[in-house]
Amino acid sequence: MTEKNVYDVLVVGSGVAGMYGALQFEDDTSVLIMSKYSKTTSNSNLAQGGVAAVLSFENDSYDLHIKDTFIAGRHENDPESVDVLVHEGPDDVRKVMEMGVRFDRDSEGQLDKTLEGGHSRRRIVHYKDCTGAELVRGLLAQVENRRNIEYAENTVLCRLIRVRSGFRADLMCDGEYFSVFCSYCMLCTGGIGRVYKYTTNPKSATGDGIRIAYELGASIKNLSYIQFHPTAFNSEDGEQFLISESVRGEGAYLLNCNRERFMDRYDERLELAPRDVVSKSIILESRRTGSNSFYLDIRHEDAGFLRERFPAISEGCMRYGVDITKDLIPIFPCQHYLMGGIEVDIDSKTTVPRLYACGECSNTGVHGKNRLASNSLLEALVFSRRAAEDIKRCMANGFAGVSALPVQNDFSGAPIPDGVVSEIRSIMQRAYFVMPDPAAIRFGLKQIDNILKRLKGGKYKWTVEYIEALSLATVAFIVLSEAEENV
Repeated sequence: MTEKNVYDVLVVGSGVAGMYGALQFEDDTSVLIMSKYSKTTSNSNLAQGGVAAVLSFENDSYDLHIKDTFIAGRHENDPESVDVLVHEGPDDVRKVMEMGVRFDRDSEGQLDKTLEGGHSRRRIVHYKDCTGAELVRGLLAQVENRRNIEYAENTVLCRLIRVRSGFRADLMCDGEYFSVFCSYCMLCTGGIGRVYKYTTNPKSATGDGIRIAYELGASIKNLSYIQFHPTAFNSEDGEQFLISESVRGEGAYLLNCNRERFMDRYDERLELAPRDVVSKSIILESRRTGSNSFYLDIRHEDAGFLRERFPAISEGCMRYGVDITKDLIPIFPCQHYLMGGIEVDIDSKTTVPRLYACGECSNTGVHGKNRLASNSLLEALVFSRRAAEDIKRCMANGFAGVSALPVQNDFSGAPIPDGVVSEIRSIMQRAYFVMPDPAAIRFGLKQIDNILKRLKGGKYKWTVEYIEALSLATVAFIVLSEAEENV
């Protein structure tokens, strides 16, 4: 960190939403991006499938993309937000290409578009099976060339406090505590996957931004709208890495323990049904067969094509001795994505003045009750840009900037008790996984309430472990509270 402690904009999170939003500001606007861990530790960096956008009207249309989004979201989507996403998204995809982000092209140089579950057309642009990592690479190169943007790695936001004309952010970096002041704050902290034992999310996904917004009094909406991806690699050691939806889009079959296709029992769209449908179908089939053994089979496709199209998935599977060109891929559902979050409007404004939320931690309403595949990276681009544009409008209208104030913090205390996070994860796994258990939800909520009271009432040292436990307990409490009302 530099000695500077006053910024126009603080961006919390270094995924696609955080970096693309920061890049919208001019050179005279000071921006600090902070990442809890490394620059590439984010859900964005792990995104495999691609970006869904109508980039041409040959055999596709905005109306079709909107229709697919609503069907996947069970028509609980916000119409205005979906309209903004679908109509404005293509220009943002073109902008990131201008910034140097690469997408696969065919032999004629045209964008190679793939298909995923819930889409009626091939509209998903991708870079092999690591589109998120390519977006992060391209945007990070731009960020590092901007003089007005500073970047703080391994820096944790402990809390955010409202002050006159902005916020005071209390941070921790390498065991040292300090404070910075900002006129505006964009929370781009990702999801809550680490509240579960089994998730595709990285270690950073502990819901910190949601907890901080909640403590500030921001409205949190539909936090119980959690997506469980149907095809995570199911290893004996519990490792859960994503087997992209695009594998099914390219022709993979789902097989049960008897090596039989089974999706025809549950949905006419078969393997290309939306994620929530496929996940529930697997759980129902597991009950029918009495087995949790499920597989993806793409052995019938050309081996050279598979290695070229899915290099990261191929490599990940080979670490466990599975050759996707010759072997069945063992899979089972696990936690993947959060549709709800910090409630925002179409400019990503929260209910707290000067506080914005973008990406997975926000609830724009575009996903409804179930996210359509590859709409997430598009949402991160569109709504982080709109957040930055709204902040720039506010600044142009003469909004006062924040000033530094004297700070006295005491973050000392006892170590957090062992096993708290494991207990939270076990409760969530039992109570609210794919098909919720009403009795376990009610009992789990009481357990989580007690954990949260202990964490808030005790005098614990503010470490990364304590901050993440506090965030996980907070989001678990909100999720189960919502779920209890709906069971």
